[in-house]
Amino acid sequence: MNFNKQVKRVVGGLALAVSSLSQAQLLDCELTAIDSTWIANGCIAKTLQQQIGEGQGDSDTAGSSVYLIKRDPARSIRRGRQLFQRKFSLYEGLGPRVNSSSSGDVVNSRALGAGLTDSCAACHGRPKGSAGFGGDVVTRPDSRDAPHLFGLGLVEQLADEMTAELRSQRQQSISLAINNGREERVKLQAKGVDFGHITAFADGSVDVDEIEGVDSDLRLRPFFHHGQTVSIREFIIGAFKDEMGLQAWDPVLCQVTDPNNAKAMTSPSGFVYDPALDSYERPAVCDAGEDADEDGTVAELDPALIDHMEFYLLNYFKPGSYRTNRESDRGRRVMQEIGCNGCHRPNMTINADRRIADVETVYDPVNGIFNDLFATAFTRFDVVDDGHVYPMLLPQRQPFLVSDVYSDFKRHDLGPAFYERDYDGSIVTKFVTEPLWGVGSTAPYGHDGRSINLDAVIRRHGGEADRSARRYERLGDRGQQQLLAFLNTLVLFPPDDTASNLNPGSPNEREAIQDPTHHGSINLGALFQIPEQGAE
Repeated sequence: MNFNKQVKRVVGGLALAVSSLSQAQLLDCELTAIDSTWIANGCIAKTLQQQIGEGQGDSDTAGSSVYLIKRDPARSIRRGRQLFQRKFSLYEGLGPRVNSSSSGDVVNSRALGAGLTDSCAACHGRPKGSAGFGGDVVTRPDSRDAPHLFGLGLVEQLADEMTAELRSQRQQSISLAINNGREERVKLQAKGVDFGHITAFADGSVDVDEIEGVDSDLRLRPFFHHGQTVSIREFIIGAFKDEMGLQAWDPVLCQVTDPNNAKAMTSPSGFVYDPALDSYERPAVCDAGEDADEDGTVAELDPALIDHMEFYLLNYFKPGSYRTNRESDRGRRVMQEIGCNGCHRPNMTINADRRIADVETVYDPVNGIFNDLFATAFTRFDVVDDGHVYPMLLPQRQPFLVSDVYSDFKRHDLGPAFYERDYDGSIVTKFVTEPLWGVGSTAPYGHDGRSINLDAVIRRHGGEADRSARRYERLGDRGQQQLLAFLNTLVLFPPDDTASNLNPGSPNEREAIQDPTHHGSINLGALFQIPEQGAE
């Protein structure tokens, strides 16, 4: 069926699709002797080699990752989702790939404190079957709490666009100073967030001492609590290596980090890497290519798998909104009144959204069968007929309002209670503002997971947030409970157990709620365009 017609049919509520049931982690059907007729979609239908297909390829190479991203994007997202949940074998990896004795300097090689996992979902798998939260690692003495990955693509895009805005303002200040023959002090601001000032001089140089919350290169790095990584693709390759011992040779990152011939590249998901502007994390096996080097370093993950994972996380659902009432509505206003929104900014707009769909998940006690939540998928692509049997489905790159993200993606000093000791005796004092969407589902709290509930982590705030924390304490029990009630409406959800317009289930047959055809799901299979690719 033509994909565009299929989408209209599904969104119109005329189609019922079979649920895609899965656990937090998924087994390979073939390797574990599971007959998929025993339990619907209880394992991954394709082997790892089948998920690689024809490799990275291009938009005309049937079965390749780029082909699916361009012509069957929902399938690519689903494949990435299963790779995220796939339990990798002992043979395939497991554990940080540092050296045979797992020895060295943990400050310079954080992987020594990472792992040991057999899937991405081992650290990011709560609620069940989601790219959620869960797990601590010992890359720092006080641990690091694994965050949820809901809305990750929106975060990447916001940070990238904010970086471009700041750098444009820097260039404008330099041009102004040169043209006027005098120094120019300019306020830096991106998407309404202040980042201090920059002073440009007539000779083209700049003073960066007044920049706030971002490095002097003005690059926002939204991933990891201290702000380390620029892009989803770097995050994926690093996590595969450090947590699972799986290494990837990636033509994108290997090219942009080539020490002798670095060139700008665009990933299949549309992220632009420009080595003239930024430095990126070089995969460990770039110099080995697809063969082992003198240290035994070997590339184990085909670039096609990285492509699907990147596209999955770019398009991954944003968190949902649970039941609200008068108290929680008042709590939203209280949060602004006591100054929390100074750092936890509720809404921002992406100028050119690279996703191909959005999913809105809200409280719905009538249609939300298993958990009182119902998700509605909206497509955000244009159908481009290039003469191929299957048209290309390309992102519209239209503006998108990101609601309830509650972050400014800026580093802040929250006082000694949030400081982080390192193994070399140094202290990290500044961390990127944690987005609050999903916060009602993700206890314990803090980048180290040391605060047991929301009340505790709010009271823990000091430094730049001290005034707001003290105002919270002075609210009294009623005001505090209102604020906490609001925060608890910001929730995560299990996609395979959340009814949606892609598979609404059967709301009137709750006695069969464990049957996946009854409780509904966010069934990406309803949006597949290329039937000969089969089940995922």
